[in-house]
Amino acid sequence: MNHDDHEATNRTAGLLDGKALLITGASRGIGAAAARLFAREGALVLLTARTEAQLAAVAGEIRAGGGTADHAVCDLDDAGAVRAAADRAVDLFGRLDGAFNNGGIGQPPGPMDTLGEEDFDRLYRVNLRGYWRAMAAQIAAIRATAGAGAVVNTSSVGSLAANPELPAYGALKRALNSLTESAARTYGPEGIRVNAVAPGTTLTELLRDWEAAAPGTVDGLNARTPLGRAADPAEVAEAAVWLLSDRSSYVTGAVLRVDGGMLA
Repeated sequence: MNHDDHEATNRTAGLLDGKALLITGASRGIGAAAARLFAREGALVLLTARTEAQLAAVAGEIRAGGGTADHAVCDLDDAGAVRAAADRAVDLFGRLDGAFNNGGIGQPPGPMDTLGEEDFDRLYRVNLRGYWRAMAAQIAAIRATAGAGAVVNTSSVGSLAANPELPAYGALKRALNSLTESAARTYGPEGIRVNAVAPGTTLTELLRDWEAAAPGTVDGLNARTPLGRAADPAEVAEAAVWLLSDRSSYVTGAVLRVDGGMLA
C-alpha cells in the first residue's frame, strides 16, 4: 500500500460526505455556521440568502478551506427565486440530497396588539409561506434526482409554549412545526425525511436585535436555561448535521430542541 492509499484508508469520512445540500439563510448566524460545518463534513453546499456580498464571503471562505460551495441570491418571499435555487443546486451538483431551511425574519418584541398587520403579513410570507415554497421545491428536486433525502427546518423553542414577547414569530414557527410533521408523514414513504431543529437562546443577529430593543433579554433567558448560557450558532448547526446525515435514518417528523434545557 502506498502512502496515498494509506492516507485514504485512514481518513475519517464526514457525516455528509458527497451529499449535495441547499441552505437558505446562509449568509450569517446559524445558516452560515451550518454552511461551514456541512462543508467540513464533506457536503457540496449551495448557500442562499438575500445578501450577495455576505453569501459570497462565506462561500469563498469554504472554498479556501478546501470545501465545495457556491451561492445564489434567494429571497424566500420570491417564489421564482426559491424554485431557481433548487434548480441551481441540481445544475451545480447533478442532484439534491437535502436542504437546511434557516432563512427568516424577526419581529419587534412586544405584545401582539402592538404589531401592525403589514409587519405580521411580512412575517407570514417569509417565515411560513417561504418555508412551504422552499420545501415544495426542494422535495421535488430530491425526488427527481437523488430519489431520497432529508430536509431540516429551523423552528424555535418560542414555538413550543406561550410566547408573549414574540407572539407572531412564535405562532408562525408553531405552524412550521405542523408543516414539518405533515411533510414527514407525506414524503416518508418515498424515503424523504423531514425534521426541524428548535433552537433556544442563540447568539445570532436576531437575538442581538432583540437585546438592543430590550436590554437584559439575554441575561433573563440565560437565567431560565439550565446550562446557563446562550448557544453558539455552530452548536445548532451540529444538530442539523445529524438530522441531514444517514446517522438519523429512522428520525422523521421530529422537532428537536437545542435549547440548553430551557424547556426541560
